[in-house]
Parts: sequence; structure tokens; C-alpha cells
Amino acid sequence: MQKAKEYAFLLLKFRLRSEKELAERLKRKKFSEEVIRETVAFLKEKKFIDDTLFARSWIQSRIKRPLGLRRIKQELNLKGIEKEVIESQISELKEAYCEEDIVSELAQERFSKLKGIDPRAAQRRVYAYLIRRGFSPDIVIDVINNLCKQIS
Repeated sequence: MQKAKEYAFLLLKFRLRSEKELAERLKRKKFSEEVIRETVAFLKEKKFIDDTLFARSWIQSRIKRPLGLRRIKQELNLKGIEKEVIESQISELKEAYCEEDIVSELAQERFSKLKGIDPRAAQRRVYAYLIRRGFSPDIVIDVINNLCKQIS
């Protein structure tokens, strides 16, 4: 179990990890299920891993990129964070995070880079770019339509 703890601490030295993420990494290193369970329990008890703190930290790092709330939720889900934790952290963020403003800013940047292209093709490219970044399709469509009205 000592080797598993050492490996877990090594991983945690670089960045916070979710409980699931840490367990998977230990499993990849061929530690037994029992050792993994004990190591994760020890780390949780000593507050070295905390999924709520991890989710908050992950969200903060991802909105700086900037990414949409849909993509952030999806990533947290893949990291094994419980839905209730994701929703509570996202709802805290929504108070200070205006997705529409960010989408508008990104769309304007993208359109300025696509000046010499057919307007329809530019719209499709900007739409696809923003959807890949995880922004809400409704917001993306509204912002693109408003920008196109302003341009023409």
C-alpha cells in the first residue's frame, strides 16, 4: 500500500485529481482493487482528494480557456464527478459567468479572421468552432444571427 500512496502523491503533486481519476491511474499501475480502495479512502480521509474542490478548480481553469458550460460538465462527468456536485459548482459559476458575452466575443474574433470567405461558410465555421468549445447551441445561434444583422 505504501507504493500506491507514493504514486498517488506523485500524481497529486502535479495537479488535483478526482477520486475516479486517481483510482484509474492506480489500476493502470497494476495495484490490486483492495490497495486502490484503501489508498483512495486514506487520501479522502486526509483531504488530499476532494471531488467538490476538484470540480471547482477544474471549472475555474476551463473557463479561462474559455470553454462552454456544456463541455465543462461533460469533462467533469468523464472525471467521475457526481452530477449533484457538478450542478452545484456550475450554478455557483453561472452567477459570475455570462456565456453569451463570451460567445459574442469569440464569434467576433472568429469572423474577423474569416473576412475573405463566403459569409455562409464563415457562419458555419464559427458555429462549429463555438459548438466544439461546448457553448449552448441556442446562445451560439442567437449571437451569430445578431452579429450577421450588425454586419449587413
